[in-house]
Amino acid sequence: MTQAIVETGVPAGLERFSSVAVIGMGYVGLPTALGLHEGGITVIGIDRDQRRVDAIRAGDVDLIEADHRRLEKSLYQETFQLTTDGARMAEADAVLVCVPTGLDPYLLPDLRPLSGACEALVAYAQPGQTLILTSTSYVGTCSQMLVKPLRARGFTIGEDIFVASSPERIDPGNVTHTQAETPRVLGGVTAKCTSMAERVIRTLTPAVHTVNSPEAAEMTKLYENTFRAVNISLANEFAEICAGFDIDPVEVTNAAATKPYGFMPFYPGPGVGGHCIPCDPHYLLWQLRSTQTTAPLVTQAMNAIADRPRQVVDRVLNTLSAIGKGMAGTRIVVVGVTYKPGVQDVRASSALDIIDLLVEKGAKVGYYDPLVPTLQPSNGTWLESTVQPNGGDWDVALIHTVHPGHDYEWVTHCETVVDATYRFSPADSRMRLPA
Repeated sequence: MTQAIVETGVPAGLERFSSVAVIGMGYVGLPTALGLHEGGITVIGIDRDQRRVDAIRAGDVDLIEADHRRLEKSLYQETFQLTTDGARMAEADAVLVCVPTGLDPYLLPDLRPLSGACEALVAYAQPGQTLILTSTSYVGTCSQMLVKPLRARGFTIGEDIFVASSPERIDPGNVTHTQAETPRVLGGVTAKCTSMAERVIRTLTPAVHTVNSPEAAEMTKLYENTFRAVNISLANEFAEICAGFDIDPVEVTNAAATKPYGFMPFYPGPGVGGHCIPCDPHYLLWQLRSTQTTAPLVTQAMNAIADRPRQVVDRVLNTLSAIGKGMAGTRIVVVGVTYKPGVQDVRASSALDIIDLLVEKGAKVGYYDPLVPTLQPSNGTWLESTVQPNGGDWDVALIHTVHPGHDYEWVTHCETVVDATYRFSPADSRMRLPA
């Protein structure tokens, strides 16, 4: 491990380290590694999956265009290194943990990737290193998985090793709010820990908001995504209310958003997915069980989110009933299956549950998604995307995700269109990116 500091012109006392290891080269770790490398730091990108490392080297990864350009440039430089060898984290001045924190089938935290990464980090930790946990997890994760075992090894936190939490704020596919333009929250175990970690995080973004502890940083991330989950649940509920009055919920939302204070627009949709909103609030609810603290609003919001795919399927069924048809034997194409526009990610996508529910009701289901050639819903049956869709081949088009830059004019030739995004328009689908 080197102790050299790179002079970068940042404020005095905040010079950046010369080498940083990033554990986990997924949707967070890879853009993080690219951001650090662009800042002049030697990066050691570690991922235990050789297939992922090979995909990165081949450029076959889901990134925004700017990050693809950075990757193409970085791959040819000795200062950007990819490996499956976890021992190499011992060579770096600082180490960031960027592994996924998902849920098991029972909506309980799946901590295996995180605990494994932290165990390795503790085992290879060297005096003088700065260790930063960026994965979203329960309050106290940093203390339990890093601080306590490091002390058991004989380290003195804040003196010979430095530990902090700075949860990621990466929104995949978002070209408006990039990592460099998004402030980061940072909390160290000690003031010195915070100062050392800030040297690393300021390479990724100049806007760093420090808090008094890792626990405060961890709670901040849980609050952020729980806030979004509650408000999305409310937006979906208002969409159902508006339907009863034959009012466009998007028109109402846009009108309410003209108020310059006290309102933030959230839009209804077919459900939520991805790595944050369906998962993070459950980390909070899981932890609250041990404290005998209740969170009825959060619990109800997450129940409503889980139930959203059923509501979408019921809407299809009601639409068919209104024209004298049933679900059995009806040919339904789900348009878009990723959890959000512009990405290839189908993790926790509501489209998976929607497809399963439609099949259970007897529909003949296919899908069209130009970014996802094959798909395996939870029923285990592999599906292939319709390559050249013809609206006349389907009785119903269920709009789930609309990707920018693709032609959806064919949808107008379907006999029935059910827009679960509430904002689909074939005429401007090439230009518009629904939130």
